[in-house]
Amino acid sequence: MKNSNLIFTLKQKLISLKKKETFVTFVVQKQIVKMKIGILCYPTYGGSGIVATELGMSLADKGYEVHFISSALPARLDVTNPNIFFHKVNVQTYPLFQYQPYDIALSSMIYRVVNLYKLDILHAHYAIPYAYAAFTAKQMLKAEHKDVPLVTTLHGTDITLVGQHPSYKHAVEFSINQSDTITSVSESLKKDTLQFFNIQKEIQVITNFIDNSVFDDCKTCQREQFASDDEKILIHVSNLRPVKRIQDVLEIFRNVNRKVQSKLIIIGEGPEMEKINQFLEENPELIGKIKLLGKVNDLYRILQLSDVFLLPSEQESFGLAALEAMAAKTPVISSNAGGIPEVNIQGETGFLAEIGNVEAMSNYCIKLLSNEELLAEMKKNAKAQALKFDLKNILPIYIEMYETTIAKFEEAKLIGAGN
Repeated sequence: MKNSNLIFTLKQKLISLKKKETFVTFVVQKQIVKMKIGILCYPTYGGSGIVATELGMSLADKGYEVHFISSALPARLDVTNPNIFFHKVNVQTYPLFQYQPYDIALSSMIYRVVNLYKLDILHAHYAIPYAYAAFTAKQMLKAEHKDVPLVTTLHGTDITLVGQHPSYKHAVEFSINQSDTITSVSESLKKDTLQFFNIQKEIQVITNFIDNSVFDDCKTCQREQFASDDEKILIHVSNLRPVKRIQDVLEIFRNVNRKVQSKLIIIGEGPEMEKINQFLEENPELIGKIKLLGKVNDLYRILQLSDVFLLPSEQESFGLAALEAMAAKTPVISSNAGGIPEVNIQGETGFLAEIGNVEAMSNYCIKLLSNEELLAEMKKNAKAQALKFDLKNILPIYIEMYETTIAKFEEAKLIGAGN
């Protein structure tokens, strides 16, 4: 009986060793062959779309094969890179449907791309609809033994706004928990996610990033196109949604302009544009002082000629716009919402105030613009802060996360096959 037990134990150990040997061989092979990564994202100018696009292009530059799956070509995507592929989700319209089933078309496209191009991993930027659609695609792939791991990156409104709505909350929670790896762009967003949802897995914080070389190579615009030598330039960049508090931006500028000769540049388009027009009607003396540029392609050049960036938002998961401003050596006057304090450091890279405290933000702005020495110091500090979030520091973290996720996924498959 003892001999039988000993033989059984030895067999089990041998099986275990073979599994480990197979697993190690797989990992080594995967590291030799560059990963094929599927990125699911919104194609808009918003933060999540920009981060997803910049991440994918940076991975492609490193030799990884990157497949973007979206409803339209992402705003900043450079498709001339041979390692970048774009797959448009087409939704057929039928009179039967009041709302066309985009999620189903998205799931089908994810399934098709993974199958055709043999992707190694999927990365969903935003829980709804991307993580949810990716889970559905994974179920189809699983039925054919072709399943791949899924990473979901939480960006903000998928948690703080959309995700908390009763119509979506359970689906958001489910899709996040079904992901193999979950990441968040800030500690603040991670905290909110754990507070509002029952998340059963660890959330890894991988911050947003900036490619500082884009700003270093940039030629400065002619400042006289926007302001005279004795005027300071304030700038606001956003999608002009209510959470950006454009009314606060306008009131801050009005207060500042009374004390410091200045101009305000507003870049972006959105539903709050009407508030700007209404403000100008009520303050005609400022019509020549406020310049509306809409969407621009040379944002970096315009940021470089600005003196202060205004960001009084009531919700910001990270504050990517503030980071872009800092990369252009522009100090930030902001609210203390969400993850902004993780980027904008009080008294060093700019100033922060409570949400809606227009007076405090106005006073900070006047203080900064009235003191050339302080302004120069904060411009230097802003750039130093932006360098901490440089692409070259964050990209290796993403690559390591992908490799770890794939390795754990394959290990789990091997263990499952052995049971």
